[in-house]
Amino acid sequence: MKKIHNRICGFLSAVCLIAGTLIPGQPVCAADRVQSVGEEIVIVIDPGHGGSNKGTQSGHTIEKEMTMVTAMTMYQELEKYDNVKVYLTHTDDRDMSLKERAEFAAGVGADFMFSIHYNASENHSMYGSEVWISCEKPYNAYGYQFGYLHLQAMQEKGLFIRGVKNRMNDEGTDYYGVIREAAALSVPALIIEHCYVDEERDADYIQNEEGFAEFGRIDALSVAKYFGLKSSSLGVDYSEEATKLQPASADSLVQYTLMDKTDPDVCEIELRECDYDTGEVQLTVRAADYDTPLIYYDYSIDNGQNWSRLESWPGSNALTWEYTDTFQLDLTIPGGVRPNIILRAYNLADLYTRSNTLSFEQAIARHTESDAKPDSEENGEPEEIIPAAAPIDHTRKSIGTTTFMPTVDEIGEEDATVGVLTFLKLCLAFVIVLFFIVLTTQFVNYRKRWNRRHRR
Repeated sequence: MKKIHNRICGFLSAVCLIAGTLIPGQPVCAADRVQSVGEEIVIVIDPGHGGSNKGTQSGHTIEKEMTMVTAMTMYQELEKYDNVKVYLTHTDDRDMSLKERAEFAAGVGADFMFSIHYNASENHSMYGSEVWISCEKPYNAYGYQFGYLHLQAMQEKGLFIRGVKNRMNDEGTDYYGVIREAAALSVPALIIEHCYVDEERDADYIQNEEGFAEFGRIDALSVAKYFGLKSSSLGVDYSEEATKLQPASADSLVQYTLMDKTDPDVCEIELRECDYDTGEVQLTVRAADYDTPLIYYDYSIDNGQNWSRLESWPGSNALTWEYTDTFQLDLTIPGGVRPNIILRAYNLADLYTRSNTLSFEQAIARHTESDAKPDSEENGEPEEIIPAAAPIDHTRKSIGTTTFMPTVDEIGEEDATVGVLTFLKLCLAFVIVLFFIVLTTQFVNYRKRWNRRHRR
């Protein structure tokens, strides 16, 4: 019996070790800051754009003016901390190349350069906050640890989070010039895209200068926590915060930051119920991306001629790489419309996959006063099918949750996919089940032999 017990314990220990290596999951242990610095911290703040380069514009907002307010507030806040030197790449409205900004940071011995920006999208549909970091070691690890910390603060403020990520150009180096130029001079740099100026859900945060300044205060606090700064005047000490960062290694790239270049793997919709009298339609949505989380979805009820606004994917968290893979979507279709419904699932790289099309045999009844039948129908003419150009009422309910999160282990290539890990998990589970079946059989046989010997 003792031998069997020892074998079981040894096997379970091995299984736990293998499972901890193969099975992806969210980091649960905090880590020290990877970046080492001296007693005095040198921080460079770069207000994005300037001079003839106005940046993005929407309504009354001009990006170069917004970034200056945010950067100045960030500067003033960081000046309150001990053993810190803070610089701005420029304080006036002038043209300044990306190389000049990086050279300025290198010239003052910057420990980090933070480039301040606001976002916009071609179709004015995206929203949320993101941080762009370097694809070069060790700056990728530095950027990831700061970006995760900072986006947690933005999430607490109420913004949708689009992740900490990097982008490469065709040469395999950093796509964004300010990051690339800074890395060439051995200066860590990143871009903070606070929100989208051209989308209504983000516009509420930037109604006036106070909104721009508030972002600057959040930026400064994140920097203070990342470097573990103290302030005698403020009476705060963030030394412990620098030991509570996400795990990373200076010798490798963090897989969570690598941009997926493929569309989501699965996207399908299924009709659950349709009431042709009220226009209420219930759908089951199933989608998955095995390399990156899903973050948005939109849908069309007229076979793709018009699309709803982008909605956040249920359960989506670009920091933990979690999302709900199956949910119920409830739509209310306008009267007189014969729907042909399609849904698109978007991943962290803003790539999408279209679902199958649900085609309905008849039009929804005209169920409101505004949907009264036209004279042509009363005269016996065929009913006109009216496309719905505007977004329609919808609700959603989560049905199941899936986490697709790779390990934070150091990697050298992007082909270490979660699909392989999932296969290995299934193999491991099969081996465990098979082992316990064999173990149970052996134990039963052992007991039988033991009983026979003791009856004699």
